[in-house]
Amino acid sequence: MCVTCGCDGDARPRIVGPVDPVRRGDDPVRRDKDERDPARADGRHAGHPGPGDRPAIVPSGRGLAGAQLVTLEERVLAKNDAIAASNRHWLAHQGILAVNVMSSPGAGKTTLLERTIRALNAEWPIAVVEGDQEGVLDADRIRASGAPVVQVNTGDGCHLDAEMFDRGLRTLPLAPGTLVFVENVGNLVCPALFDLGEGARVVVTAVTEGEDKPAKYPRMFASADLVLINKCDLLPHVDFDAAACERHIRLASPRAEVMVLSARTGEGLSAWYGWLRHRRGHREAEISACSTHHHHPHPPTDPTDSLSASAPVESSAP
Repeated sequence: MCVTCGCDGDARPRIVGPVDPVRRGDDPVRRDKDERDPARADGRHAGHPGPGDRPAIVPSGRGLAGAQLVTLEERVLAKNDAIAASNRHWLAHQGILAVNVMSSPGAGKTTLLERTIRALNAEWPIAVVEGDQEGVLDADRIRASGAPVVQVNTGDGCHLDAEMFDRGLRTLPLAPGTLVFVENVGNLVCPALFDLGEGARVVVTAVTEGEDKPAKYPRMFASADLVLINKCDLLPHVDFDAAACERHIRLASPRAEVMVLSARTGEGLSAWYGWLRHRRGHREAEISACSTHHHHPHPPTDPTDSLSASAPVESSAP
């Protein structure tokens, strides 16, 4: 079991796809699989330590010693952060904006992405890394919306990590300038801990969840660049204090922007689209500034390769 978050360290993530419903004229950017081999012979992935990495169990039955527990958690996150840094470096040099979308289950992430893809797919290429414990239901919805998608099934894992995101990026047909959405596993705890190398973090909460979620899960909301309060069309039917919710968000993250919208009816979505255009404009400016520097067609070799190796992935196409 992963000491950091409690999910099963023996679970092997599966990459299903990609499915590309829209063939574009752009040549996809190929990430060289030999640049940093994600395979690991002992059947582990980078976010979760295997048996050999675990500290000894204290015979008295008291469990893991406190110092050992902290050390192991630091090692797990350090491995993840090294891969995230490599992902971020590669994405920046390709002019690709990656947006990590997080929420509890049922808050409306998939519906939001469906509407966004249909509205913006003509402006720039969009691709999606879809995270769920099992199944391809959400990936099928994304595919029907018109974007290439790769499904990452985490098994007993409760979040995506940087290594899973890396594998998803390697699988997708990505042109320079693509907008990549990551629909993380529905969970308000663990996804906040794991940097993927994304360019922005968006947290979706819904009026049906109550206004107290930012107070109960402050670390998730503290990590957000933007908080979307979804399902505002249901406000007449639920007991939800919008002002109190925003106060809780501000206490968790004074820097986060807050928008109220309905992914179902479309109310407030124009502000969300404007936010994406603004973030993408920043990414285009960054790539323009780097245009005089050496181009990096593939991700750089990870200096902590021995730490970031991972389990083989069972791949299948739907």
